[in-house]
Amino acid sequence: MSDQLNLNNSIVLDVLREIGNIGAGNAATSLAKMIDKKVDMKVPIVNVLEFDEVPEMLGGPENVVCGIFFKIEGDITGSIMFVLDQSSAINLVDLLMPRDNAEFDEFTISALKEIGNILSGAYVSSLSGLTNLKIKISIPALAIDMAGAILSVPAIEFGQMGDSVLIIQNEFIETNASKKVDGYFFLIPDMESYEVLLGSLGVTL
Repeated sequence: MSDQLNLNNSIVLDVLREIGNIGAGNAATSLAKMIDKKVDMKVPIVNVLEFDEVPEMLGGPENVVCGIFFKIEGDITGSIMFVLDQSSAINLVDLLMPRDNAEFDEFTISALKEIGNILSGAYVSSLSGLTNLKIKISIPALAIDMAGAILSVPAIEFGQMGDSVLIIQNEFIETNASKKVDGYFFLIPDMESYEVLLGSLGVTL
């Protein structure tokens, strides 16, 4: 087994993009059911970036974002992080229940955990169905902090695989509203699990 995985391999990237597309579609469907409204989704952007490029993509290391973190268990292990900027986080909660205030109060935090749980669960369900692997996620942990601090949690996981980061960028728009939600899914299996995951799809590393 190599110490690092070549996530920029064209075949691997195609497989990861397909996982991102299917997962994002299921997440949009789950969100639409939750808010009982039609949700449009742009085609997700799947990127492999150097880790030090990620904070800039989120608005800079000092930009305050919302991160919802889950551990992955089962046939593969690792973690998922769903990251939103503050306006997207508020918009996401407002789609569920419009409010007069736009504060990160107890209700907002609870709602974000629940929505993040459903969206991440949709990704994991897609991944499990695609690979026939048994995968489950933990109870979500939520933090609101600067992007650099939020990313220090998965940085430990990324460090086990090298400097490359797999990111699935989504944009959800409620059809009859002007509000949109930009979210970033970080799927972070450990190194052995990447081989299991891709091997289940017929890709040999």
